[in-house]
Amino acid sequence: MLALAQRLRGVVLPELGSHAGRAHRGDGAGGDVTFAVDEVAEASLAAFVAEHAPRMAFYSEDRGLVAADDATHVLVVDPIDGTRPAMAGLESACVAVALAPLDDGEPTMGDLELGCVVEIKSGDWYLAVRGRGVQSTRPVALSRDADLSRMFWGYGFRGRPARASVEVLAELIDGSSVGGGTFELGSQSFAMTRVLTGQLDAVIEVGSRLIDEVPGMRAEFERVGGGQVLNNSPYDLAAPWLCLTEAGGVVTDGWGEPLDRHRLLGSGHAFQMSSISAANRELHTQLVSAIDSGVARLQALRS
Repeated sequence: MLALAQRLRGVVLPELGSHAGRAHRGDGAGGDVTFAVDEVAEASLAAFVAEHAPRMAFYSEDRGLVAADDATHVLVVDPIDGTRPAMAGLESACVAVALAPLDDGEPTMGDLELGCVVEIKSGDWYLAVRGRGVQSTRPVALSRDADLSRMFWGYGFRGRPARASVEVLAELIDGSSVGGGTFELGSQSFAMTRVLTGQLDAVIEVGSRLIDEVPGMRAEFERVGGGQVLNNSPYDLAAPWLCLTEAGGVVTDGWGEPLDRHRLLGSGHAFQMSSISAANRELHTQLVSAIDSGVARLQALRS
């Protein structure tokens, strides 16, 4: 797992900040734009698996499921989580790899056995084994702070309708401006591992909940996404979810319910997941309440 993630990092690292890597190559299986740098990473993924684990299936953002008939396990891979930060030469881009048994062919988040996140620019890595915690090159230091006014937290805006998203998050954004701050980092894996290191207290991404609960929101997401819904898919969340939960953090869906039953092998709204990640239970409880209130405000405005 770690060797694969590091191989992908080695392929992408020379391309950081490269304008040539920004060339469009069409749309991937997940619906988002495939850039030239994504194409390079995906080719390296396929070559590594063919060489080192030919009976291993893999599911990636651009290729979907690639599986031999006798495959027993599947790698859920985002070769570049944070393609746009990578193309800009920023540090918030990661390789994310998770492993689950195939069994009946419908593995869920709860079936994950391993999760690995490698930062492309720095090379720092996080490796979780279910039931055995997380190893990392950086110290694990979950925050104990539960004061919303001092919270440092992240949220993903790209591909989400900005006005609706800000309305849902307004009280948290305004409240944390007192002594904290909010960040759009461009990578779910990078943001969630910042909670693991103590740099952030929380990460919130509730786009899928808005589609499910607010009339007309799916059309808004498709407008912003060029016909696609671009919320977080399993390949975005699987590896950092296992890393953060094994470290003692709290990660649920946008309603505060466990993510364990969400299916891993697919993309589009049926497979996408909202998420609320927090360093501790007390903070998480407050965040769920704040999101409930924000969704209610948005519903009232659109009724």
